[in-house]
Amino acid sequence: MTVLLTRGQLSLDCLDEPLQATTFVVVDLETTGGASGTDSITEIGAVKVRAGEVLGEFATLVDPGMPISPFVSVLTGITDRMVSAAPSLDSVLPSFLEFAAGAVLVAHNAPFDVGFLKAACARQERRWPNPAVLDTALLARRVLTRDEVPNCKLSTLATFFRAATTPNHRALADARATVDVLHALIGRLGNLGVHSLPELRAFTSQVTDAQRRKRHLADNLPHAPGVYLFNDAAGRPLYVGTSKDLRSRVRQYFVASETRSRMGEMVGLAESVESIVCAHPLEAQIRELRLITSLKPRYNRRSKHSDRTIWLKLTREPFPRLSVVHQARADGAQYFGPLRSTRQAEQLRDAFHDAVPLRQCTDRLVPGRSVRHACVLAGIGKCGAPCEDAMSPEAYAGLVDTVVQAWQADVSVLIEPLRHRLTALAADQRYEEAAVVRDRIATLVRSCARMQALVSLTRVAELVAARPDGDGGWELVVIRHGRLVGADVAPRGVPPMPLVATLLDTAEVVAPNSDSATLATVATVEETELLLRWLNGPGIRLVSASQPWSSPAAGAGRLRSWLVSAEGARRSADPFADRRRLPVLHQPVRAGAGSRISA
Repeated sequence: MTVLLTRGQLSLDCLDEPLQATTFVVVDLETTGGASGTDSITEIGAVKVRAGEVLGEFATLVDPGMPISPFVSVLTGITDRMVSAAPSLDSVLPSFLEFAAGAVLVAHNAPFDVGFLKAACARQERRWPNPAVLDTALLARRVLTRDEVPNCKLSTLATFFRAATTPNHRALADARATVDVLHALIGRLGNLGVHSLPELRAFTSQVTDAQRRKRHLADNLPHAPGVYLFNDAAGRPLYVGTSKDLRSRVRQYFVASETRSRMGEMVGLAESVESIVCAHPLEAQIRELRLITSLKPRYNRRSKHSDRTIWLKLTREPFPRLSVVHQARADGAQYFGPLRSTRQAEQLRDAFHDAVPLRQCTDRLVPGRSVRHACVLAGIGKCGAPCEDAMSPEAYAGLVDTVVQAWQADVSVLIEPLRHRLTALAADQRYEEAAVVRDRIATLVRSCARMQALVSLTRVAELVAARPDGDGGWELVVIRHGRLVGADVAPRGVPPMPLVATLLDTAEVVAPNSDSATLATVATVEETELLLRWLNGPGIRLVSASQPWSSPAAGAGRLRSWLVSAEGARRSADPFADRRRLPVLHQPVRAGAGSRISA
């Protein structure tokens, strides 16, 4: 551990003092991953500054108590060997908190660093000092324009402001670069009339006085879990949200803690707020989902695609084929889904084609009549060539049954041929092709496991479950055919079974979907998935069930451990893979009908 102090400890007498007199501690953390609840800190770097002068530095490696993944080692340069002799976080954290005491905590993407520090304090049962926090990434988004910088990454800002230190994913170097970025941003704020910390925090919040004057809209809301709806002057819903404390959450939209620009625009239009009190957070999440689907509020991002579905259809023909469609119809065909995206549906279709030689053409085929010569897929064993009558409808039906059986119960009939191909490609050192097959196997297993889990819950006519509420009571739910039909809480000291009996008597009556070609559910897939995640959570007790809740013994769920190893292999093979779209910097100008383009 390295601590360099050039002056004594300084503290704030008052948060209204000028920025030039404010003491900042700029901190950066390196970690084993992005989840503060499960990952750990591997390095802490911090710089204390005041009035543009460095007062001290704090730097140390930290033994995380867990292995560092190859991806993180490549990214940061920190290895298991480097931290083997480093102090533990139990001894490092008190020193850092003492170093940062009385100062404003600054970080680039502050929720990440502060989240890890808070989690560390919680694990050590240490009180979080709750300092004032400043996020330079958020500040940069408010100060800089897209014409100046394409994004607000630390490396981009350090280059733009010509920082003396280049960030390199090491804690102290990144903290030093953040100091230069902070000073450059504060220099720009002076021209905007921002000279003190309260003015700076108000500037980053972008909350207008008109928004603050609407704080009274939250006055009549209860301190209880539930759903809230912002409505405009005509009573039309603008936004639907959920919270464990309705009144506190809604008030946040009118103060500096709410910084999303879209939400600021929404609050400006809102004239009233409604609330629906729920028994517990699960019921609130379900009601929120249903309201967004039915009302489609303009400021909920999920409203745009709440009714979009993707299905993989096994057509109803003498020689069926697989087709990606956007709607499941009652036409007698088999539908696999709904799936999450068109890309997933296409990957699943390709995985089926790799394992079973179903036809991929769109011709209308009649048994006993040749349509044309078989395509190249038949020559390489990818198609049974029913187009030239090389396969009987009965033999082809066996292939179709293999696909349906894999989807509904035993996925191994499709996995085994794909695994053999994967092994052969790896033995021939055709690693790129092997990676494609591996990803198709993963898509097949993941999709089948998801659908088998959903179907297993929707087949149960009635299920009653309970979970500890953390205060000595029980959260109760009644589920019928994958739909939440009743919810309540049995507080500490209240017998839960009489409440269960009342719930069963008053719960919504539902019937299963009669269309056997699609997923037999009376709720949306998103709602059933929420219930599944809740039922698989810690402490769940199954109170009663109308029939056994079970999944196929040979189903895809037993291969989840293989999925984890396959995902790890994919990440280690391409640790810098990034699926996010790059920002558009220049858009070509489209010439109008009457415009002229000269050479």
